[in-house]
Amino acid sequence: MMGIFNFFTQDLAIDLGTANTLIMHKDKLVVDEPSIIAIHRNSKEVLAIGSEAQKMHGKTHEDIKTIRPLKDGVIADFEAAEQMISGFIKLINSKNTWRSPQLRMVICIPSGITQVEKRAVKESAERSGGREVYMIPEPMAAAIGIGIDVAEPMGNMIIDIGGGTTEIAVIALSGIVSDESIRVAGDDFTNDIIEYMRRQHNLMIGDRTAENIKINVGAALPELENPPEDYAVNGRDLMTGIPKQIFVSYSEIALALDKSISKIEEAVMKALEYTPPELSADIYQTGLYLTGGGALLRGLDRRISSKTKLPVYVAEDPLRAVVRGTSVALKNLKSYRTIFT
Repeated sequence: MMGIFNFFTQDLAIDLGTANTLIMHKDKLVVDEPSIIAIHRNSKEVLAIGSEAQKMHGKTHEDIKTIRPLKDGVIADFEAAEQMISGFIKLINSKNTWRSPQLRMVICIPSGITQVEKRAVKESAERSGGREVYMIPEPMAAAIGIGIDVAEPMGNMIIDIGGGTTEIAVIALSGIVSDESIRVAGDDFTNDIIEYMRRQHNLMIGDRTAENIKINVGAALPELENPPEDYAVNGRDLMTGIPKQIFVSYSEIALALDKSISKIEEAVMKALEYTPPELSADIYQTGLYLTGGGALLRGLDRRISSKTKLPVYVAEDPLRAVVRGTSVALKNLKSYRTIFT
């Protein structure tokens, strides 16, 4: 009987992020989509999710609205979050229409989240068909995802810069010893760029354009060894109201992001300050690990390294570190049971 039950149980590891949602099933990444949904204002019908909805963002007429259900790493729109999770799960199960399997999910959550916010994530998952729902703190999932043995009595520090939150945690003996969770992350970088373009160039740009600037010429230092080429930006001139194009350099973007990056540096320093001395000694040896989309910002590792005087490593494939770790924890539920919250 148990065999039949297992046959109908589907294990999903979900990284429900402010900017992107990633889902792994049987060690394969089956969903990697922006966390956004487009719905019809009157009928409330879901028109698109993920990248299809992202293409509509900022271009809709009054009958359609695009919603990003998560803000600062937590659910801001409960109904939209549930529709989005259900939609992504349908994408995976579109082949087996005759019977929907029982779902066992592990979802990662920011470490600085309240009980109410945690319950919202759990209920959203359950209403999307999750029969068993476990939750794992993001920095812990990131550590497992980059191959750290979290059960060792050895301190490791993870800096996970996502879309809505930056999670900084010192991990040892399968637990988080000290952590700092701040709501300054990739979305703030995007807003900084929009603000800078408006102030400096009198140019109005949308979220998607700002995101592209961040990806193409985003930097944490005004001087880089391998600088990217200047990037052409199209937007609306604030003086004339006419569309125009300008070129921006990575040094300008480094200037635009400076304040937000300083806040992240402060949080790193604070987390180091609260670390017990024995673990501090370990971190001096092991260094700091950067994960999440923010880790891809050019020169960020060097900037944090010069601030802390410690070695800083960018994880390979930092965007997927969290979902990989969540998937490993799901496969080894018994051995990782102490880390679920």
